[in-house]
Amino acid sequence: MRIEKVNSSIKRELANIILLGEVRDPRISFVTIINVDVSKDLQHARVRFSTLADTPKEIKAAIEGFESGKGYIRKLISQRLALRYTPEFQFIYDKGIKYAADVDKVLEEIKSLKSPQGEPQG
Repeated sequence: MRIEKVNSSIKRELANIILLGEVRDPRISFVTIINVDVSKDLQHARVRFSTLADTPKEIKAAIEGFESGKGYIRKLISQRLALRYTPEFQFIYDKGIKYAADVDKVLEEIKSLKSPQGEPQG
C-alpha cells in the first residue's frame, strides 16, 4: 500500500511542477504524466508520460527536456514529499494514448462509411 501512495504522490507533484511551469523548459510544457511506478526499495521510479504532439522529433525533445531537468525535478520532489529516499527518475514516453486516439479515428472512419440503416454505402 505504501508504494501505491508514493506513486500517486509523486505523480501529483510532477503534474503540478509541469502545470505551474516550475521547470522552465519548453520541451516539457505540453506533457501529461500518465503513471509513476516506484521500485520496492524506493530508489528508482519509472515515469510514463504522453505529449500533445506525437512526432518522433517532439517526443525525443520531451525526453531530452526531462533528462536535462531531472536533477532539479528530483530536488523539488524531495522538498515536497516526506520520503526517506527520493527516487531517481526514468522518463518513458507512453504510446497508449496515441494508440487509443488512432483506434478512435479508425472507428469513426468506419462508422462514417455506414448509412443510417447500418448498411454499407455503395
